Amino acid sequence: ATQNPIESEGTYPLPEAQLDRFILRTTIGLPERADEVEIIRRRLARGTDEVALQPVTDAATFIAIQRSLEKVQVAEVIGSYVVDLVRATRAAAQLSVGASPRGTLAVLKLSRALAVIAGRDFVTPDDVRNVALPALAHRVVLTADAWARGTDTRDVITTALSSVPSPSWQ
Repeated sequence: ATQNPIESEGTYPLPEAQLDRFILRTTIGLPERADEVEIIRRRLARGTDEVALQPVTDAATFIAIQRSLEKVQVAEVIGSYVVDLVRATRAAAQLSVGASPRGTLAVLKLSRALAVIAGRDFVTPDDVRNVALPALAHRVVLTADAWARGTDTRDVITTALSSVPSPSWQ
């Protein structure tokens, strides 16, 4: 699903239980000027709104890719690091709701995916740190006081990342 922060009039924020079912949240931002010009050029060249989509893979290959993530090794120390990081969100004074066990599992799954993208069959602390923000920031709820002070959930996750010691890794 997508969420447009600009066109939200008449819609309501999703409840915590529904937000927790999204594996990650990321923002794309706006394109650079040259990229936006390229968007116009491509649209004009296409000449129609109809687009013929071509599959990039078949169902069997997609399932095989999903299963391959299960083969990515997660050392016990890395699993403990993920748990400690998520638990730090539950103890954060600026949050009324910290990340749930779904958040823990999301960090684990995304860390494994990042390892595969990097060509590795094991997860590193850097993988965990790199996915923590998009995996957790939408799963937590600020206290009223933190919200009034302009705190962002991303700041709280960043603080958790800096406060939880990273395991030594070789």
